[in-house]
Amino acid sequence: MIMRKAFILLAAALLALPLKAQEYSLPRTVLRLKVEAEQEIFYAGPYARYASKYLGIDARESDESVTRLVSVRLEALTEADQSARYVLPQAKEVPAFMKLSTQGLVSLGGSVPAQDEWRFPAVKRSDFETRGVASNLTSESATLYRRDGSEGRTVSVQQQMVVEKSADQRAKETADIIFDLRAKRRQIVTGDTDATFSGEALGAAVAEIDRLEKEYMSMFIGYSVYRQYNKNYDVIPNKGAKNQRYIAFRVSDTDGLVEPEDIGGKPYILELQSEKISAADESATKPSKGPVVYYRIPAICTARLTDGSGVLLRTRVPVYQLGADSTMPIK
Repeated sequence: MIMRKAFILLAAALLALPLKAQEYSLPRTVLRLKVEAEQEIFYAGPYARYASKYLGIDARESDESVTRLVSVRLEALTEADQSARYVLPQAKEVPAFMKLSTQGLVSLGGSVPAQDEWRFPAVKRSDFETRGVASNLTSESATLYRRDGSEGRTVSVQQQMVVEKSADQRAKETADIIFDLRAKRRQIVTGDTDATFSGEALGAAVAEIDRLEKEYMSMFIGYSVYRQYNKNYDVIPNKGAKNQRYIAFRVSDTDGLVEPEDIGGKPYILELQSEKISAADESATKPSKGPVVYYRIPAICTARLTDGSGVLLRTRVPVYQLGADSTMPIK
């Protein structure tokens, strides 16, 4: 009996406790830019300065890196604005319009979209060391002189010495190999050879000669390595900003796509221009009397992405936090 009475008193006490008020947040817009870029890392050939001399072509003589934008897409995402949180007035039931995010209302529990992680492989060094089969050493004949002890005469002595080839010598040998490969390919294709090639064997022989020629040519004209970048950048417009211009991201020739704070990259600017609210819209934002709920009307903005010289992207997007906050009776 005592236990039953204690349980009743506890239940009554719990019912008497005030219920935690339900909270909600107004929405804000996050502008997400999905950027794709390609970086070309060029490695100059070790014999680039001899390309004109032995092959009759011009070649780039220094390494360089260039990053180019491939595409940019803009998405407008909605999240809870934690700086605009309100308590829902007591009511028998939650109004139906509170469930409609398109009306500018966000239920509690809204969160920032998950951030992506971007990782890229380390930049590799050039691999010209593995190309070419010509030896780096050569044998030279040197004439040495010594005195003949018996008669005091000077006697010449021939001696073979192993020395390192000059860059000019190695370039000439590589050019000779290239011309020899071209001659062999012509002989195979025209049938001017003792060996017989037909069908798949002919195609395989020509393909292998093409591969070897390309490898040896890279010693003169160099080669490029390409890297693909895909990154997302979020811009959150601030209503209190003096102007709606934001550095969305930067592009670096050496590091690819980098963060807006990295001053080593070229900046890309996102500009927002809000449409003016008419007089009728302004009158609709006057506070209501009695218990109310707050809601937010987004501003329609023209968004432009520029690189300092031209417009890369132009579109219209609704931005909640740049719009107008108003109230609605809860009756």
